[in-house]
Amino acid sequence: MDFNYSDEQKLLIDSVERFIQDDYDFDTRRAILKSEEGFRRDLWQQFGDLGWLAVPFAEEDGGLGGTSVETMIIMEAFGKGLVVEPYLSTVVMAGGLLKAGGTAAQKEAVLPELMAGTMIAAVGYAEPTSRFNLADVSTTATASGDGYTLKGHKSVVLHGPMADKLIVSARTSGGRRDADGITLFLIDAKAPGVSRQDYPTVDGLRASEVTLDGVSVSAGDVVGTVGGGLSLLEKVVDEAIAAVCAEAVGAMEVLYKTTIEYARTRVQFGQPIGRFQVIQHRLVDMYMAYEQAKSMAIMANLKLDADPAERRRAVSAAKVQIGKSGRFVGQQAVQLHGGMGMTDELNVGHYFKRLTMIETLFGNTDFHLKRYAA
Repeated sequence: MDFNYSDEQKLLIDSVERFIQDDYDFDTRRAILKSEEGFRRDLWQQFGDLGWLAVPFAEEDGGLGGTSVETMIIMEAFGKGLVVEPYLSTVVMAGGLLKAGGTAAQKEAVLPELMAGTMIAAVGYAEPTSRFNLADVSTTATASGDGYTLKGHKSVVLHGPMADKLIVSARTSGGRRDADGITLFLIDAKAPGVSRQDYPTVDGLRASEVTLDGVSVSAGDVVGTVGGGLSLLEKVVDEAIAAVCAEAVGAMEVLYKTTIEYARTRVQFGQPIGRFQVIQHRLVDMYMAYEQAKSMAIMANLKLDADPAERRRAVSAAKVQIGKSGRFVGQQAVQLHGGMGMTDELNVGHYFKRLTMIETLFGNTDFHLKRYAA
């Protein structure tokens, strides 16, 4: 199999990585995290101007017709810069749901603004008691006239505080954990009956607890088919997992390279610590863990168009390796930097926090190990 990038993909890599290097350094990110919104709208619109937000969408919808490989390229570069802007929630998840299941009217209303960077969307799929089970849905959608009335609670809605649109899962029929009967709805984030409790996550992103109390939606707000939303949600969540695996690879690359450079300059007992054999062994182990994670992330992204069973196994296998490698690389980087590794002023701890969050996002290592075995 040819793993070489095309000329167009190389240009995309150069574009995103040059932006990270020139316009998104660590101090810039820290300033963004301290801002009220937790991201910069001007940078988000710049992403749209550069075409990054249009990459995964079909040309007939105004996009660039990219594949999962292009998304992987962008997410890996974002991992290197610890980018906090809502690319995962808006483009990969909400955009992915609309791309795969949206009506022509929904696409026409949302995708142009989304690709231009003037609209932000988020997905509410988790609930307080659902753990990592996408089919565990207590939120209800009760038929009301020509539409539905939504009532329930969605947890940890990533980038919910800045979202203009929400796509939420609700049960139109069946029991709480039934696979059938789950429907996805596109709603306005400021619609009557929608309330939010916003908070920062441990890695600096923003999330919301979203309460739906008698939210009225029409039949035209259904994304996909009534009662058949689970398979669509599972597909897009697998795509999101592959995307965050690529992001984790970018973060791990920065950690091991930063640690190597530190070992070359940190002097102890009259010589750089990188000359000690035990340190060299640990640096090699970090590199091997990173390479294993990168190989699995590539495999997962290449398997996204396979049949559902093969796709799930590939994604779960990658998530397991990413979880293990991310923890190892992060722990080694912090330890080899000594006490300064945990300070807020050093980027190492911030990368480790993001890797820790990625390990739990969409199912932790134990969950995906069981899913792979099943």
